[in-house]
Amino acid sequence: MTTINSVLGPISSDDLGFTLMHEHVMVSAPAMFRTYPDLFGPEDREARAIDTFKKVKAEGIDTIVDATTYDLGRDPELLCAVAEGSGVNIINVTGWWLDVPRFLRGVSPNQMAREFIKDINEGFRGTGIKAGILKCAADFEGVTVDLELMARAAARAQIETGIPLMVHSYPTGQVARRQIEIFREEGVDLTRVKIDHSNDTTDIEYLKWILDQGCYLGLDRYPGRLVSPEARTATMKTLIDQGYGDKLCPSHDCICLHIHKERPDGTIPEEHDFFRSNVDQYLYIHRHVIPDLVEMGVSEETVRSLFVDNPRRFFVGA
Repeated sequence: MTTINSVLGPISSDDLGFTLMHEHVMVSAPAMFRTYPDLFGPEDREARAIDTFKKVKAEGIDTIVDATTYDLGRDPELLCAVAEGSGVNIINVTGWWLDVPRFLRGVSPNQMAREFIKDINEGFRGTGIKAGILKCAADFEGVTVDLELMARAAARAQIETGIPLMVHSYPTGQVARRQIEIFREEGVDLTRVKIDHSNDTTDIEYLKWILDQGCYLGLDRYPGRLVSPEARTATMKTLIDQGYGDKLCPSHDCICLHIHKERPDGTIPEEHDFFRSNVDQYLYIHRHVIPDLVEMGVSEETVRSLFVDNPRRFFVGA
C-alpha cells in the first residue's frame, strides 16, 4: 500500500478506485478565478462544480487527477471544496505547464525543484494542501529553453520525492523523444513517467516506442479534436492487442469551470466553449468509449485494469 496526497489529505492507493488520470476542475491564469470571478459564468460557480462531480461520483468515478498547475490557475481551496462536496478524490499536481513568465528566466532547475518539493512535502503555500503528482510540458514548439528548465526541475523533484510525473507532450511532433532523453539524463525511472495527450496521434510505432522505454501513455483527450474519437479508441484497442494494456491511462482533459466568452451580439452563453464541444464532459468515456471497447472485444477485466489497476500501479511504482 502506498499513501498518495489528495487535496483533502493522504489516501491509500487501494482507495483510488475508478480513476481518470488527466482532468481539470478549473483552468484560467494564476489568481484569475478569485480576481475576476464573473468571467466564469453564473454566480454559483463552486456549486456548479460540486454538482458536476456529484454526478461523476454517482456514475462510478472515484478519483480524478487534476492537472492544473500554477500557471494554469491552480486554486487549491476550490479543489478542496469540490472534493469535499462531491466525494470524488482529487489529486492535484505541482510542476509547470507552458506559460513560463519572463520573470523566471535565469532561475535554475534546482531552485524550481525545491519549490515543487515544498508543494509535495509541505503543501501549496499557506494552505497545507499537498501535491500528489508532478507535471511538466512541451508542445508544438518543442522543448524550449524555458520548458527544458521546468522538465529538469520536475525530474529532480521526482527523484527526490518518489512521486510520479505526468508530461504534457505533442505527439504530432514526437516531442516525447526529447522529453524522455532529458529524463534519462536526469536519472528518472521511466516507469514513473506518463506521456500525456498521446491519443492525439494514431502513429502506433511512435506510441509503442514510448511504451518500450517503460513509460505509461495518457490517452487523455476524449472526444478530442485532431483525431476522431473512433480513431482514438481503435488506436487504444490496437495497443491492448499488442500487449500494452497495462500501461494505458484513458481520460478526457475536461474542464468544468472556464471563461465564458461574450458573443458578437453581446450575450454571454451559459456554458463555456469546452462544454459545448463535449456535453458528456467527464462521463464521455463511460457513455461512449467503454461500450465501444467492449463491442470491439475488450474484456471487462481489461477495461477495469485501464481505470483501476493501471492508475494504482503508476502511483505505487515497481
